[in-house]
Amino acid sequence: MTAGARSCDVAVIGAGINGAGIARDAALRGLTVVLFDKGDVCSGTSWASSRLIHGGLRYLEYGEISLVYESLHERRYLRRVAGHLVKPLRICIPIYRGARRGPLLIKLGLLGYDLLSWRKPLPRHKMLDKDEIRAREPGLLQENLRAAACYYDAQVTYAERLVLENVLAARAAGAEIMTYSAVTAIGVSGGRVVSVTCEDPFTGEQTRFAPRIVVNAAGPWVDAVLGTTGQRFPTLIGGTKGSHIIVSPFEGAPRDAFYVEAASDGRPFFILPWNGLFLIGTTDIRYEGDPSSVRASREEVEYLLSETNRVFPAAGLSIEDVHQAYAGIRPLPQRAHGPESAITRRHIIKSHRHAVQGLFSIIGGKLTTYRNLAEQTVDKIGKALERRLPACRTRDTLLPGAWGLDEAREALGTFPGVSAAGVERLLRIYGGRAAGIAALARQSGALAGFMDEAATLPDAEVVFVIREELPKTLTDIVFRRMMIGLDADQGRPHYARVADLAAAEFGWDAVRRDGEMRSLLDYADSLRVS
Repeated sequence: MTAGARSCDVAVIGAGINGAGIARDAALRGLTVVLFDKGDVCSGTSWASSRLIHGGLRYLEYGEISLVYESLHERRYLRRVAGHLVKPLRICIPIYRGARRGPLLIKLGLLGYDLLSWRKPLPRHKMLDKDEIRAREPGLLQENLRAAACYYDAQVTYAERLVLENVLAARAAGAEIMTYSAVTAIGVSGGRVVSVTCEDPFTGEQTRFAPRIVVNAAGPWVDAVLGTTGQRFPTLIGGTKGSHIIVSPFEGAPRDAFYVEAASDGRPFFILPWNGLFLIGTTDIRYEGDPSSVRASREEVEYLLSETNRVFPAAGLSIEDVHQAYAGIRPLPQRAHGPESAITRRHIIKSHRHAVQGLFSIIGGKLTTYRNLAEQTVDKIGKALERRLPACRTRDTLLPGAWGLDEAREALGTFPGVSAAGVERLLRIYGGRAAGIAALARQSGALAGFMDEAATLPDAEVVFVIREELPKTLTDIVFRRMMIGLDADQGRPHYARVADLAAAEFGWDAVRRDGEMRSLLDYADSLRVS
């Protein structure tokens, strides 16, 4: 063991969906775990997704049948263990004359999808003729419309909460969570991992751990993390940029989600009802810059607006209608040639045992399949440690918010003043854990009020997330705990009140409070289209 370092079995670097899932599974199987992230939980790639839990219908085009099969199984498991966050979603594919994908190809693809979904609890696909789809979706472009196909997948409105609940479950199972702890060095001696050094960006304080295994789950930063070993590794990540926009419901907006072939380049994209708004995306562009500075370009935003206006002609969407635009980097394997869409979405668990024993890197991965990736990774960790680990439990073990939903609804019913919409909002975000917010409000008269006239945002919520959910900044609270940052107004009317409550709970002085407000506004502004 390295002198002065704290020992553990496993150090996981990256608190996105993959790292969070690995930390949870490893802790549940009795390993001592430390989870690191240079920022907050789900502050990198995982939040910047299309927020779908899906089988990957498009992957059938590239022959990745086993990936679709895996994804559909994992969709079923997530509906079981995170039913408060993962909901069924009906998706329609309009079929036009001259499109690259005709009715027969789409029909065959959906038949395969149904076959691979056998015994999964969602309805099978349905083909609609042009009159049926016109009656259902009158705002849809009618010219050259031949038919439509409708099928079911699932949506996780708040991907941030799915990641967070995995982290909370990992902590409950004994894992130590080190957010805002940038890994600055992975020590190697005698050809194996011996230490991990991290630094607190607020204080500059460094801490060292002596893990037996290190899992590099840093997403698009995987290569940068490998660079901290002082060893030479081939480039693993060839990321592609995916951008999305968020708009309000528009004239002629669809009832269902739509999966549409873009006229300009033939690439499929989604128009998704989401959070009372519409989420539109995504693009797929090779990216070689700093993942920390990735932004949706004006060109990408205009592309998504133009294609949406084409498919729903009455929409008339413009740049001024975009509430937020965001982008993330898919941590896909390095591929120098070929179309971006053809790069596999299958995850890879890379062992570096020939260079550094005890070091693994995660390449790729999706929200949908994170649980299976975690199970496979922990199985490999057990073999590397030469330990017979207990069987994986995550297929059936509920995430924290999936417990006690009926009890939470009952508890919120006794919360004085909360509106019916407020009850539904709290259950949608916190699940059964919302009972803790009601209990806190009852215990403290000072926290019994609300931040909004509609009585949907309790003062007690801010204190609850600070005490129970590991935030360290105002941005963490607004965008990745309370989720009001994702609203059309980004929750801006409530920033001052949230800041006051957070300052009182954290003990921030006026300088720190004002600095947090500036950082929050800067972050919110970065999601606006300039």
